[in-house]
Amino acid sequence: MSFEAPISRWTEPILPEWVDYNGHMNVAYFMLIFDHGTDVFYPLIGLGKPYRDSTGFSTLAVQSHITYGREASLGDTVKVTTQLLGYDEKRIHYFHRMFHAEKDYQMATLEQLALHVDLSVRKVCPMPEKSQALLEEMTQAHAGLPRPKEAGSVMTIPSR
Repeated sequence: MSFEAPISRWTEPILPEWVDYNGHMNVAYFMLIFDHGTDVFYPLIGLGKPYRDSTGFSTLAVQSHITYGREASLGDTVKVTTQLLGYDEKRIHYFHRMFHAEKDYQMATLEQLALHVDLSVRKVCPMPEKSQALLEEMTQAHAGLPRPKEAGSVMTIPSR
């Protein structure tokens, strides 16, 4: 399989019910849109809902970090891209960017770490070899991408 770098397969419009009293998209819906991006990313590596339904194994997010750069408003359409930052037999570390679909400026980012789990016992376990092989292919395809400046960022306000 040949992977684009970065993965870019999800777009959607901002819905009226997502707009808050400040006149822009509420922060909760940024996560929803990023989750929709994840839902198209996972099947590319042999995971996701069909995998869960047929095996009883899945992935669970254990850490997420969102940055907000520009507002999203009613009438905007956004796209999500995905860059694989790393993986091992039990973990996937990836980075989503949200862009204005027509004007192509970055609006937000999500860095996420997910674990592969056996849902019957709720324990972390190795991913199938097929998924690990696909992740390795994606690693090679994404090797030339620069590491996102937001990746690994820490929030802090210096004490006085």
